[in-house]
Amino acid sequence: MAEHRVAMFGGTFDPIHIGHLRSAVELREVLGIENVHMIVNRLPPHRETPGISADDRLAMVRAGVGDTPGLIADAREVERDGPSWSLLTLQSLREEYGVNARLVMAIGMDSYRHFDQWYQVEALFDVAHVVVIDRPGSDFSPSQALLNLVEPRQVDSVEALFSAPCGHFMRLTLPSPMDVSATDLRGRIVKGQSIRYLVPEQVEELISQQRFYRAAE
Repeated sequence: MAEHRVAMFGGTFDPIHIGHLRSAVELREVLGIENVHMIVNRLPPHRETPGISADDRLAMVRAGVGDTPGLIADAREVERDGPSWSLLTLQSLREEYGVNARLVMAIGMDSYRHFDQWYQVEALFDVAHVVVIDRPGSDFSPSQALLNLVEPRQVDSVEALFSAPCGHFMRLTLPSPMDVSATDLRGRIVKGQSIRYLVPEQVEELISQQRFYRAAE
């Protein structure tokens, strides 16, 4: 029997948008993954805490994921106290799926820029593979520290990536890269501009009903 292939795709999802969701769908297809866990950061350790609560951001993720096959709106970081360290989340997923599962942590280019500064970053590779999703138009020169971390672990094929349960690094360009920014979306909402077709309809409705991102009136 083939081993489980599972991915952790974490973020603040402030708000979740079609770029996040399409990336998750294509990550699943390209890597042949069973489940992609969309994990909402409660207290992101490497950026400012969002103005919208973790519970509300989780509600948006649940609305966005809906019944999409293989995508799971995952609350484990929202329910856990303390900073949302990725290592703890990966360890939790490893316990859930077993020692032989092929476990991937997927991160975007913005996170990759500072990846060498993450909490116990070397230990992440003892639990999972790391896949960086390239972003359209990204012009980025990695630091030497980052290169030293990833180059010895780098592979260039899905077959090589999954030759072991963990420990590899790969950069991945998805078939339909979308340059959608949550920061820009929040700005549009503040200005009263439309976000239609940039977020799923159910997410747009939730943002409108709850008046997320709007100044108190």
